[in-house]
Amino acid sequence: MTDLTPTSSSAPAANLRTVGYVGHADLPDLPAEDLRKLTHLNIAFAHVQDDAVVTEHLNNMTEIARLRREHPAIRILLSVGGWSAGGFSEAASSEAGRQRMAESALAAINRYDLDGVDLDWEYPCYGEAGIGASPDDREHFTQLLRTMREAFDTQSSAAGRHYLLTIAAGADRYYIDGTQMDQVQQYLDYVQLMTYDMRGGFQVLTGHHTNLYTPSGDLFRISVEESVSLFVKAGVPKHKIVIGAAFYSRMWKGVPDVNHGLHQMAATSGGYGPEFTELDDSYIDQNGFYRYWDEQAKAPYLYDGGRHDGGTFITYDDEESISCKCQYVIAEQLGGIMFWEYRCDRTGRLLEAIRAGLEAGRSTSLRV
Repeated sequence: MTDLTPTSSSAPAANLRTVGYVGHADLPDLPAEDLRKLTHLNIAFAHVQDDAVVTEHLNNMTEIARLRREHPAIRILLSVGGWSAGGFSEAASSEAGRQRMAESALAAINRYDLDGVDLDWEYPCYGEAGIGASPDDREHFTQLLRTMREAFDTQSSAAGRHYLLTIAAGADRYYIDGTQMDQVQQYLDYVQLMTYDMRGGFQVLTGHHTNLYTPSGDLFRISVEESVSLFVKAGVPKHKIVIGAAFYSRMWKGVPDVNHGLHQMAATSGGYGPEFTELDDSYIDQNGFYRYWDEQAKAPYLYDGGRHDGGTFITYDDEESISCKCQYVIAEQLGGIMFWEYRCDRTGRLLEAIRAGLEAGRSTSLRV
């Protein structure tokens, strides 16, 4: 962990991205106050079927016209994919498939008056989510993005506007190994690191799922800082890296009352826990749960120990941890912060923490 002091060359807050994922069902429920705090809005999720981006299942897409009128500064993207959403490997495996995907993505952009497309292929070369996968995905992913970038640029020239192409990337080493990030980044406007779920459903050892730094005693060394380092070493420029914040939690049960449940073997794996709205309403320093702060990780957690069968451990982001992430973004001159997902925080406090944190970083020297 280093002394992260912003310099005068740090990017101003106005040039940093605040990217929010929102489900298509929630588009009518976005308050103007919150929208003014976003620079980019990712609508989740379109899918890939028969090599084409399909949107027929999406609801409320007519809301985009209203958003355009009322908030013209926001860039609106269609996010394609998500966990267990397949079709990518098959589409990327041939030139015809890549061209069809590029053409259908542009058709969606034109149909809904969008600013671009965000690809959320989870993950090239890996079939753990029950989707098609191949070792050839590594090269095919690069080829797919090159094809899409070329098609987008052609239309951009004709339309007189730039169309965005972005990805959501897995935060750990496996994603680096399954892609050619030094080549991929050339075709992308920015790369969103999914620096959440870094511990969860695959582990019974408790820990932080969206921590800024890796604390001592943590067997799993992944963190926001480590993820950024991996992607920079893989060839992604810092200004193209957007880190992730979580508006939801991960939770383990049957956790021994040792170290307030942190870094302990639990009776369950780390499934999804309450969203921040519910955490704020019923969990944080309530109903037997106490909030603890890991100073090394810059991350909060909850624990309700004291029972013979073990307690419940919850890891999440809050205003304090998000403030630390904002300071890190400013100090490292990264591209901004994105979050999953909007509906998980009805209090509005986490989005406000991002806005305030990035703004504060413009002129304040802070030690993280």
